[in-house]
Amino acid sequence: MVDLTEQELGDVYAFAVQLGKDAGNMLMDFARARWGDKGVGEQSFSEKDNAVDIVTKADEDVEAFIKNSIEKRYPSHKFLGEETYAKGGSREYLIGSEPTWCVDPLDGTVNYTHLFPMFCVSIGFILNGKATIGVINAPFMNHFFSACKGKGAWLNETQPLPLMRNPVPPIPARAPGGCILSCEWGKDRRDIPDGNMHRKVESFMNMAAEVGGRDGRGGMVHGVRSLGSATLDLAYVAMGSLDIWWEGGCWEWDVAAGIAILQEAGGLVTTANPPEDHQTADIADVRLGSRLYLAIRFVTASDDTRSFLSELA
Repeated sequence: MVDLTEQELGDVYAFAVQLGKDAGNMLMDFARARWGDKGVGEQSFSEKDNAVDIVTKADEDVEAFIKNSIEKRYPSHKFLGEETYAKGGSREYLIGSEPTWCVDPLDGTVNYTHLFPMFCVSIGFILNGKATIGVINAPFMNHFFSACKGKGAWLNETQPLPLMRNPVPPIPARAPGGCILSCEWGKDRRDIPDGNMHRKVESFMNMAAEVGGRDGRGGMVHGVRSLGSATLDLAYVAMGSLDIWWEGGCWEWDVAAGIAILQEAGGLVTTANPPEDHQTADIADVRLGSRLYLAIRFVTASDDTRSFLSELA
């Protein structure tokens, strides 16, 4: 195990916050270049695995800036970034016990290429395998999320998360009915009967259909939201604006910062695969790299989270 003093962790947190601000400014500079008077027109991009899995110059330049900044300040720390990893990494679990920076320089790349405002830079710091610090900067919307274990979670550094209402709304008794569910279409769009896209559409239908519909599987959620950014999904669950987030296929850089922020805001992140004895088993702690995630916003002590998870199972 690696232990940091409170002062050392505070220094890492302050550095991560400033890094998130600087990287967000870079993203906005790239965005403004596309619509300003001196704009360079449509920014070029290249595909990774398919037409919805793309990379832009902004991704690569912002990641290079973040990586270089971290290496200068913390040369002994491990760095894991989406763009550098994608150019030659394995698909094993990527997080060990060493201090690790887990970065997505531009989450919501498709949104960014269309100038849809739901894009962000995501910076997570992981210590002993646990998401400890999270910074998410969505500069187009002026939403800056940050958290450090034991220091609270914050919106724009002044508003504590979740955004408290008095009293805090409980999870609806008929949950997931009455909830706002967030989930993404994902990058695997193969049109095969048992493929990822068909399974997700089936789940969307079950959640959205009227109660009693879909052979009794209908949940009648208030709404299904797809923001185009798993990182921002988690941030808005931490805010309390979304009740549930469910996703499969995420990589560590998709979730590290968001998990740190949500957990510090009192929310729950666990595996999306419930145990067979989900009525009595302990709720599993999230493991970075598990690929399947379920997140729930802050709930009061009177809420029956286990019953809620049982309904989702």
